[in-house]
Amino acid sequence: MAYKILDSCVACGTCIDECPVGAISEGSIYSINADNCVSCGTCASVCPNEAIVED
Repeated sequence: MAYKILDSCVACGTCIDECPVGAISEGSIYSINADNCVSCGTCASVCPNEAIVED
């Protein structure tokens, strides 16, 4: 199951460096490419705003 980034994302950049497969894209709100996501949960565990959840 892939993860998704909620509207509460503040684009702090913490999750991008932690994603082992580069599935997160930058923007005003970041996004996760579900096809590339390996559901490891690393991004969710480091998000300071708890803006990343299982889809």
